[in-house]
Amino acid sequence: MISSNIKKEFNCNIEKLWSIITDNTQYAWRSDLSKIEIIDDKHFVEYAKNNFPTYFTITSKEYLKEYKFDIENTNIKGKWVGVLKKLENGNVRLDFTEEIETNNFIMKLLAKQYLKSMQKRYMRDLEKELQ
Repeated sequence: MISSNIKKEFNCNIEKLWSIITDNTQYAWRSDLSKIEIIDDKHFVEYAKNNFPTYFTITSKEYLKEYKFDIENTNIKGKWVGVLKKLENGNVRLDFTEEIETNNFIMKLLAKQYLKSMQKRYMRDLEKELQ
């Protein structure tokens, strides 16, 4: 299993941050996506800019605390965990961990770097959206 973690503090209201990351109907702030298709309460599909689909199944959604889902596309299979924590200084720490498996040898070589770059882009996009 290939794993990548990123943590970032945001100076914002925890409710607003939660709403942004969990509302799949509002995705224009994501620079990596062309669209999100919502299947039902637990399933959605993200389409990259090149329309490559990734399928998501929400496995946990604990209000203002934790958001988890399984991820799958033709190249990878894994899980994503997001944890929010309100800090004493009033900021909110967002802690994301993504773990994936792949059978593709080239993907195995590039996966860690790819995950890191995707996580950094997500955090940059999120920061822009919060401003």
